Amino acid sequence: MAPDNTSTTDGGSTPGRSHTAGSSGPDGASSSLPGKPSGPDTHPVDEVLPPVKLVSTGLQHVAAMYAGVVAPPLIVGAGVGLSPADLALLISASLFTAGLATLLQTLGIWKIGARLPFVNGVSFAGVAPMIAIAREHGPEKALPVIFGAVIVAGLLCFLTAPYFCKLIRFFPPVVQGTVITLIGVSLLPVAVNWARGGAPGAPGYGSVRAIGLAAITLVAVVLCNRLLRGFWQQLSLLIGLAIGTLLALPLGLADFGAVRDAKVFALPSPFHFGAPAFDAAAIASLCIVMVVSMTESTADMLALGRIVDREADESVLAAGLRADGLATALSPVFNGFAASAFAQNIGLVALTKIRSRFVVAAGGGILILLGLFPVLGSLVSLVPQPVLGGAGIVLFGTVAASGIRTLAEAGMESGSHTILVSVSLGVGIIPIAVPTFYDSFPEAVRTLMHSGISAGTVTAVLLNLLFHHVGVPRRPPADGTPGTTVPTATPS
Repeated sequence: MAPDNTSTTDGGSTPGRSHTAGSSGPDGASSSLPGKPSGPDTHPVDEVLPPVKLVSTGLQHVAAMYAGVVAPPLIVGAGVGLSPADLALLISASLFTAGLATLLQTLGIWKIGARLPFVNGVSFAGVAPMIAIAREHGPEKALPVIFGAVIVAGLLCFLTAPYFCKLIRFFPPVVQGTVITLIGVSLLPVAVNWARGGAPGAPGYGSVRAIGLAAITLVAVVLCNRLLRGFWQQLSLLIGLAIGTLLALPLGLADFGAVRDAKVFALPSPFHFGAPAFDAAAIASLCIVMVVSMTESTADMLALGRIVDREADESVLAAGLRADGLATALSPVFNGFAASAFAQNIGLVALTKIRSRFVVAAGGGILILLGLFPVLGSLVSLVPQPVLGGAGIVLFGTVAASGIRTLAEAGMESGSHTILVSVSLGVGIIPIAVPTFYDSFPEAVRTLMHSGISAGTVTAVLLNLLFHHVGVPRRPPADGTPGTTVPTATPS
């Protein structure tokens, strides 16, 4: 997405300036740390906002991702047959570990963490394999086996990160634009499902009342973005969510049951469900899921790098993937699952133009508090699914628009670009349009192709190889250096 020429207060930056005196990468320390003022040359990513703005905008990120964090433990917990108390513990653990992973990703230590406004949470890609593991091993042994496989998958991600990140040369702007567009398009059905009420069979699912509430929320977000200015404009999503939730109260669409039953404080108990067990088939299954998550995280970091005007080069990608791997390997200690990028929050960065990684770090801190104080998490859960759906249409549509902008910058005059984009989008939309399309294929294929993002990303990379790398004629360089050649055309 093209940068906006706004002040650093609004998260803007000078176009083309991806690193400044105040910026930092994974291999260096930032000069803009909490408690230290941001200088005039500080990159918007490293800007420290005032406390009130930091917390309020961080809360927006939590609101945008909350449903995505609690959904996987809800599904897996139900599949394992957990009691309500243990299910609540699993949800709190997911919030807690998502907060730790987000802090690791945004603040970073050593060469770990992308140091971008990058939100990490529970990966939905592993839900289906984890349910399959639960069916195979039974309720009592399922979670230890799942946690053992998650630990190994996280270590795989951490150790292979320096090599996996080298794939960046196969992600030129035309591939990046295609993938960013697919991220937005693949998330839109999620928002539409939320707008209808969350899940088929839920009370009032698909009713005019639910869809109307989603529409009101969407209109509220749009009007706030149009009519408000400065800080209040940047809170348009949070204001829209608040308006939608207040309207939901008299309609009976806000459920207070979770608030009544929630504990005030619950300290994570390491390996609450038993010591991890290591099963070869389960490990292989979740390692495949981890590779898919690494592909999606790479695409998300590239997308976010363009939006915040800080290039996600090999070192940034490697550091981000290391954070994914370390967070994933440590999550099972606190009864959490694999951690990966949350693409919906990229749309929030693009919408608000607040690019500070410390805002997302504040969101990570809020997630930790929600995990430690379940009663706080239950308050966030008051936001009805239709309200989230109305706001989600704006968020996810913004991501797709960013991808279209990137494609326009890449140029579509080339016939190869047109074929690459059209085929990749088509393949990526297949599992979105027909979720059961790959059901008859082997499990490894289903895991890779069931996600429109991963299916489209792999297709775009392969087509880029075909058109711009394989069989490209080479000629000696202009200086006539013997024994070396260069491409006749710069790979697109």
